[in-house]
Amino acid sequence: MRRWFKYGGVLSAGALVAGMLASGTAAAQPSRVGSTPSECLLNLGSVTAGGDHRMQTIQAEGAVADDRIVAKDIYPDGQVRLSATVRYGPAEVGGMAHQGPVIMGSTMYDTSYLTADGTGAVSQKRVTRVGPGWQVYRSLDRSTYVTATKQRDTEYSLHTDGTLYRRNVTYKDGVPSRQITGWQSGYKGVKAMTLISQTATYDTFLMTLTSGKLYTARLPLAGGHIIPGVVKQVRGSTWQGFESLVAAACGNGVLLLGIDKDTRSAYLYSIGHANGAATTIRMIRKVPGTFADPVYFHWQLFSGERLAGD
Repeated sequence: MRRWFKYGGVLSAGALVAGMLASGTAAAQPSRVGSTPSECLLNLGSVTAGGDHRMQTIQAEGAVADDRIVAKDIYPDGQVRLSATVRYGPAEVGGMAHQGPVIMGSTMYDTSYLTADGTGAVSQKRVTRVGPGWQVYRSLDRSTYVTATKQRDTEYSLHTDGTLYRRNVTYKDGVPSRQITGWQSGYKGVKAMTLISQTATYDTFLMTLTSGKLYTARLPLAGGHIIPGVVKQVRGSTWQGFESLVAAACGNGVLLLGIDKDTRSAYLYSIGHANGAATTIRMIRKVPGTFADPVYFHWQLFSGERLAGD
């Protein structure tokens, strides 16, 4: 398999204060934060019912600046169940390269393809079977962290029994392989989760619970097989309506999009530096449009060096 570029770009929301899982039920209303930088953007990705890759670019004030089909018929109609972040950027061979894993039914696949500059025409498409057994997972995401000397790709999947698994993703001749490096139980009540912060030593997710609570979970990369992850309650109620969360770095926090599949609507929030119940949250607006695609994910633009094909 050809590798067209090295992953790049780092999502950073600053350090997050960790704490033990709380069980309180007190509601905390959103509080206002400072103005959101106007240059911030959230690139919302989705797999349509027809198997296309779609991108909607949402501006910091909640307007949809762009809505287009990136690539048609990447997958069979109605088959994709989960997608991790899809990364894209200029390819050394020309055009734009796109890479990311999905789960169709019980099977994981790694996806890669090129689109020609300005046309969106797809070439060199590969949807490579990883293996079966993935029907027991209900959430999938990947964290890519790049420094001047190395890169790490860490994949997270949430089992239906509430166990969160961490896998290290490595490449040989451009072909990815996965190895479980840790797990942590206790996440059975999680309804949706999204990556909001990365460092060289840990990843942090924002999670909504079926009870309506909102939490952060900081997951260190070091340690044994049992991840010594810690979580902290951010809000005590009202967040249960979102089936999908997508976040993008913005200033010292993130833009967060919550998608309610029941009403086919989406709401944009500005979330400041995470600090438990003291975290500032401002609802920007209900985003115009209908959000009815079956699977949503984050498009991440690469800023790393290009790689020639193997």
